Amino acid sequence: MAGTGMKSTTASPYVPVANALDRAGISPALAVGYLGLLIFMIGDGVESAYLSRFLVDRGNGVEQVALLFTVYGLTASVAAWFSGALSDLIGPRRVMIAGLAIWIAAQLGFLLLGVGTNSYVGMLFFYAVRGFGYPLFAFGFLVWITRVTVRERLSSAAGWFWFAFTGGLPTLGALVAAMLLPALGPLTTLWVALGVIIVGGAIALLGLARTPFGGPSAEAAHEHPIATLLTSLTLAYTRPKVAVAAAVRAINTASQFGFLLFLPIYFTRTLGFELTFWLRLVAVIFTTNIFFNLAFGLIGDRMGWRRTVAICGGMGTAISTLAMYYVPTVFGPSGAPWVIAAGAFYGATLAGYVPLTALTPWLAPERRGAAMSLLNLGAGISVWLGPAVVGLLLAPIGAAGVMWTFALLHLLSAALAMTLTTPDGK
Repeated sequence: MAGTGMKSTTASPYVPVANALDRAGISPALAVGYLGLLIFMIGDGVESAYLSRFLVDRGNGVEQVALLFTVYGLTASVAAWFSGALSDLIGPRRVMIAGLAIWIAAQLGFLLLGVGTNSYVGMLFFYAVRGFGYPLFAFGFLVWITRVTVRERLSSAAGWFWFAFTGGLPTLGALVAAMLLPALGPLTTLWVALGVIIVGGAIALLGLARTPFGGPSAEAAHEHPIATLLTSLTLAYTRPKVAVAAAVRAINTASQFGFLLFLPIYFTRTLGFELTFWLRLVAVIFTTNIFFNLAFGLIGDRMGWRRTVAICGGMGTAISTLAMYYVPTVFGPSGAPWVIAAGAFYGATLAGYVPLTALTPWLAPERRGAAMSLLNLGAGISVWLGPAVVGLLLAPIGAAGVMWTFALLHLLSAALAMTLTTPDGK
């Protein structure tokens, strides 16, 4: 794998900064890209903690909103799947540009022709199209990271990626929503989010303009474009452990996206918490998560990638998922500090999956772009898997049954993760 290419023998005031970034696991060539990704994901995350409640309050049923989120997740999973292969074919730079353009155009349609007119068909269509946007932008950048970063620091680099990703969606996004909603209202807040997206996308793309490895891969130059796009499918058969890694990734954040759909309603309408408390809880969960993304990135490079994913991620999140249900249900609004602690615990364990991003490309080192496509497909699947579990199971088995389902899925992911060894036995 190529190094960062940023070290120089010429004295310069920028060299110490570059060396410090390099030691922290950030390729200096990608530093501005991380900043732009953070801002982009803040814009994407503004709606995450309140959109379901907002749409229900406007007369849409919970099942309709669940379908909206599920279809969005389906399109996001398709975009995530193709992000790696498209990065091989046309380069991650162009993939990121496409993702930004799709997000902006679809959000305009969603606000003007969907939410603005309270048309469910309009909301469903444009929200589904927008699902293609953020995975192309974010996961195109992730492929770029795997091209530039040396193997020994890849888990740390992945930790920084997820630090920026979850720092925006939904951590700082929820905080921005909490600040803007009382003054601007939910609809205007969505317009502000669009502006934040444009700023973040521009910073990332301008900052990465001279970064190497942003074009098509050498392997794709000798293949038919369709063959390149379908390589990840054949890889699932020739390297089945990559498919297993994708399944683990799908489980990883399924509970997160399921929680964002039904817990705002469960907390406020069933348990009696204020919506502002839920927004603060989301901020706590993912503030904890972003710092533990860094921690588990570093831990993964030392403890071992698959052991960290299985023990800290799978087993840990199974326990914290149950805590997210039983602590607020038992203590109610009067036990707010305990609920905050349970949320922080969940956010921390969710980060235990971070080394999976470093592990997966090395399950098929000769086709890392295709391997990342399958991993990103898993990430996209999680966006609709979580809401689908809620939509299918909430009515027949209730909130407790849904939470136990998520916990058991996390335990399954721990068992699957222990089977993931790289070709060199690591």
